[in-house]
Amino acid sequence: MKLTKIASAIIALSVGVITQAQADDHRYVIQVEAGHKGVVKALAKKLGGDIKLEGDQFIAATFTGKDLAQVKGLLNNPHITLIEEDLRRYPMSLYKDSVGNPMTAQVTPYAIYQSRANQVALNPSAGMKVCVIDSGLDNSNPDFDWNNITGDNDSGTGNWFQNGGPHGTHVAGTIGSANNNMGVIGMAPGVAMHIVKVFNASGWGYSSDLAYAANKCSNAGANIISMSLGGGGANNTEKNAFDAFTAAGGLVVAAAGNDANSVRSYPAGYPSVMMIGANDADNNIADFSQFPTCLSGRGKRATNNDGICVEVTAGGVDTLSTYPAGMATAASVTADGATVASSAMENLGAASADTYFMGTAQATDANANGKVCIIDRGVISFHDKVLNCENSGGVAAVIVNNESGMLYATLGDTNATSIPAVGAALEDKAALLAAQNITVSIGGSDYGFMSGTSMATPAVSGMAALVWSNHSECTGTQIRNALKATAMDAGTPGKDVYFGYGIVNAKAADTYLTTYGCSGK
Repeated sequence: MKLTKIASAIIALSVGVITQAQADDHRYVIQVEAGHKGVVKALAKKLGGDIKLEGDQFIAATFTGKDLAQVKGLLNNPHITLIEEDLRRYPMSLYKDSVGNPMTAQVTPYAIYQSRANQVALNPSAGMKVCVIDSGLDNSNPDFDWNNITGDNDSGTGNWFQNGGPHGTHVAGTIGSANNNMGVIGMAPGVAMHIVKVFNASGWGYSSDLAYAANKCSNAGANIISMSLGGGGANNTEKNAFDAFTAAGGLVVAAAGNDANSVRSYPAGYPSVMMIGANDADNNIADFSQFPTCLSGRGKRATNNDGICVEVTAGGVDTLSTYPAGMATAASVTADGATVASSAMENLGAASADTYFMGTAQATDANANGKVCIIDRGVISFHDKVLNCENSGGVAAVIVNNESGMLYATLGDTNATSIPAVGAALEDKAALLAAQNITVSIGGSDYGFMSGTSMATPAVSGMAALVWSNHSECTGTQIRNALKATAMDAGTPGKDVYFGYGIVNAKAADTYLTTYGCSGK
């Protein structure tokens, strides 16, 4: 395996809370009749409410210590049309890695080849714009056409052009990072984007934030809304906002979720929103991708609606994209001068020395002093293996997988080691053992890997912009239908709950619309 591959840890990013329908924050969304928001706002304040957000025809407020029934009892006003819980929404990425060295040459992520997006050219005169609702896009990364990007802040989230974590920058890069001979290339390179930063410092936002952001997207002239986020429970205010955007001719795309179960996440679960699952580079479904049923209702009244389940998938496993500058981790390994694939575990630094095979490194070994330890996976933890290498005088550790493929791992939350440690593929074990000298390096990078339906969602959003730019007379719903009609079948033959209609094929969708027009066949 000659392609240098660098990856850091597999980490969960709070998606385990997705099934929790109520955020226990005593925060509620209050829908009001047109022209009466001021009256309701004053009433809410008088009764102890703390106003957090004002939308077009709604406000969001906290009522400390009061449940929904109590708030409804307090706000007994004829101009209020609905009061509901304001639900938390979280980023949906499951684990992240860093790979390769796009700092010196442009790299094309595998999902672009898989989806044939490289066979369709963006038509810049069509004026396509993708609105990314996420954690912001950090302006420290140069791999964007910054003259073509605008943004809005949500209350309390800070500047949209400064990251609230790498998630939003990674997502935006998958959609539209520039074709500029550096870094990575997006699905629709250089497409106009509008960024709405909704996640707070704790890494989440509310359903009302999304409704508010949808209005910002519309006001910015966006054609597509892309949301790599979600949470449990439906919210009427949120649903109405995305229904309106879709009805006006737009397309809304959102992540299915990463809990590997059949729970329906929102906003992806609304019929007006296109739900996206994730697949890997081998056309397999990602093991974390959620798969809610397409059925609604019960018994004889149950109906099938493919707008409330996964409609299509795209590459979302080990997806390379942009990071805020220096926030990703990049590793490299050479064996007697030849590059060997590797994945970063922990500890920045570099070392070059003779090799020593420590087996499974279950104990210290004086023969490892001053050398790079080659270690087999198994028996004890990765951390203890590296610690035994370091305590033996080893200067770096390379842990080799005990099954086919790359070893992605971390050294845990209580890492007590300091030497650079990387994983390696079983296929490269012989080359590592035969080498006289090995060089190991782990450093910062502006590019890295993440995995999740969060990564598949911007891929579809970018492809939708790409295809739509060549068929600008179509509506968002017609683009959505074309992507489904031409998706590459995967998994069980025909439509299924995991892949929906299949893996998006941008070239096939473009050809389909050219042949049959916006209405399809």
